[in-house]
Amino acid sequence: MAEIQKNSETGRLAPPRSNETGVPGALPPRQSRPSGTGLDKGGTSETGDGNPGSAAARDRRPGGKMPGHIAIIMDGNGRWATKRGLPRTAGHKAGAETFRRIATHCKNIGVKYLTVYAFSTENWKRSETEVSAIMALLKKYLLEAVDTMERDHIRLHFFGDMTPIAPELRALAKETDEITEHLSRDDFQANVCLNYGGRDEILRAVRRFAADCAAGERRVEELDEAVFSGYLDSAGIPDPELIIRPSGELRLSNFLLWQCAYSEFYYTDTLWPDFDEAELDRAIAAYQARDRRFGGVKK
Repeated sequence: MAEIQKNSETGRLAPPRSNETGVPGALPPRQSRPSGTGLDKGGTSETGDGNPGSAAARDRRPGGKMPGHIAIIMDGNGRWATKRGLPRTAGHKAGAETFRRIATHCKNIGVKYLTVYAFSTENWKRSETEVSAIMALLKKYLLEAVDTMERDHIRLHFFGDMTPIAPELRALAKETDEITEHLSRDDFQANVCLNYGGRDEILRAVRRFAADCAAGERRVEELDEAVFSGYLDSAGIPDPELIIRPSGELRLSNFLLWQCAYSEFYYTDTLWPDFDEAELDRAIAAYQARDRRFGGVKK
């Protein structure tokens, strides 16, 4: 394998189908993007651009509480391509463009964190051709991101076990993390889940805590939810208020299992490459209509 070591107000509900997790991919050439977002091609989308007067923004409730952290299972790339008689890799390229647009929209409307499920611990089961294409898209994205993150105030962070990832890609991911550390924590942050699984994340956190106990740096009696959260990939990042799954699937697929305890869920039949700003605004409007009591009773 080249460069890779094996290492509700909701949308419509649909019967289960096979999982097709997407991947954040290549940004357009830097010269075609204006400064200010680092993710935007320029111009305005037909479905809206975050402007309160745009078509997409009209679905959001005026004065409604904006979720600070949105997480998305980028699902349906393969089915999108198959429906068009295209190879599955074409679906991942289209899904990469959708990620770029949705990330830009989140930044523009004031969402602080966007977490996306790019490549799961189970996705290694796919063909070598498909895995290689996904990793190539991610590599291209990171090569461009390292040149624009600081200028455009975009923080980029990775969740997942990076040890099986090819060294060159790991080095790029480390470089983006280092750039992120120099940026303000008030800047927009995209979290990319790469070789990620919720159960694996919890196990890795348990091992790290146990190692600290064995080294005398922690005591078992100190363990509580806050301490344990500090050992997760998402340490220091608030849990997502809203989790979105396109493509009609009605499951989490091992995504953010610890962090989703009080998340609101939004499902839609729309395949990820067709997911647009208007769909995101509908998801936010559904979130804003929810009665979030966190186990209590409103007075």
